[in-house]
Amino acid sequence: MTANSPYEPPSGHGPQSSDEARLRTLESQVEALSEAVRALARSLEQPPPQDTSLPEEAARGARLAHEILLAQGL
Repeated sequence: MTANSPYEPPSGHGPQSSDEARLRTLESQVEALSEAVRALARSLEQPPPQDTSLPEEAARGARLAHEILLAQGL
């Protein structure tokens, strides 16, 4: 350590690294939730194809959203 440089704890130690890890976890969870909501919204916004009904399309979107959340451990 030189006289002009402030002390910085090694990475992975102290409350700052814990806060950064929590922030990364929250960002990942928000991203997964956003993706799941988009999948569900897409299934409800667009008219279903001719061979599918709206309830079937909504159920498909709900399954996809659920799979996204499960894959992220949410």
